[in-house]
Amino acid sequence: MAGANHRPRLRDLDNTGFGANSSIEGGRLVNPDGSNNLKKRGLPVWQRTSIYHTLLRMKRSHFFLFIFLLYTAVNFFFAIVYFLTGVENLVGGDGPQTFFGKFAEAFFFSSQTLTTVGYGRVAPSGILTNSIASIESLLGIVIFAVMTGLIYGRFSRPRAYLMFSPSIIIAPYKDGKGLMFRVATYKNNHLTDVEASATLALHVKENGKTVTKFYPLNLELSKIQSLALSWTLVHNITEESPLYHYTREEVAETQMEVVVTIKAFDDHFSNIVQQRTSYSYKQVVYGAKFLPMFERAQSGLYTVMELDKINAYEMVAMPEKEHSTV
Repeated sequence: MAGANHRPRLRDLDNTGFGANSSIEGGRLVNPDGSNNLKKRGLPVWQRTSIYHTLLRMKRSHFFLFIFLLYTAVNFFFAIVYFLTGVENLVGGDGPQTFFGKFAEAFFFSSQTLTTVGYGRVAPSGILTNSIASIESLLGIVIFAVMTGLIYGRFSRPRAYLMFSPSIIIAPYKDGKGLMFRVATYKNNHLTDVEASATLALHVKENGKTVTKFYPLNLELSKIQSLALSWTLVHNITEESPLYHYTREEVAETQMEVVVTIKAFDDHFSNIVQQRTSYSYKQVVYGAKFLPMFERAQSGLYTVMELDKINAYEMVAMPEKEHSTV
């Protein structure tokens, strides 16, 4: 690799939690949503999966679909039980004669029992049917108590609500180049004491073996008091940078990945929130600069931030004097 003998010996990190053996890694280390690109095996699913954490982190549409399917499945199960024990034990109904009518009567009675609505039109008769209805009522109380807690937990769980620019750019900066990405809040929450850190992962050859080296990327500004507008984070590619002597082609060969962590204090939750993402070498745009994503309103009374422009950039000419760097 060009310039390999002239690269400064930088101290790499060994406390990132990721291994140095590149041959066992599959793709990127961290997914764009901040989760580790990792699948665990060796134990049964019910032992290595937390249902509580899964339901809390599940997409909102999937979560409510899960509730609907669970509700429907429980009703179907008890409807079958009532049907097998005899629909005639559900007194007060219209006395349906068809198979579908009998099952529908059992299903809707199950729904009323599970939700403890109890319209009073149909009532169980006999010890067996009453016992089944009692068990279903108890199960309904437990299910809805758990679901209420989960819904509250999902809405009350502190989140940073940050969006990152999909691209990380190499732009002219000062007398050289800088590695830049942009972040902004997309909800009406207010973050203060915002801290950012970035770690570079490089796959390099060492004694004939490919290993992963981790380096901290020094940011020009790593802490701000308030994240009111967008924040462009810049790593100045100087001689002290681990990227200084890498060419564009070499960065692709090393399959560079930048792991970013943002930590802040949320005034609404009165709690510390954190969000993480990563950029792979495929997301690097060379020779570009970000365009402004906020402007003054026409009335001049407030500032408008256009979140859909967080990745807006234009191509620019890079410095003529290259020093064999990205």
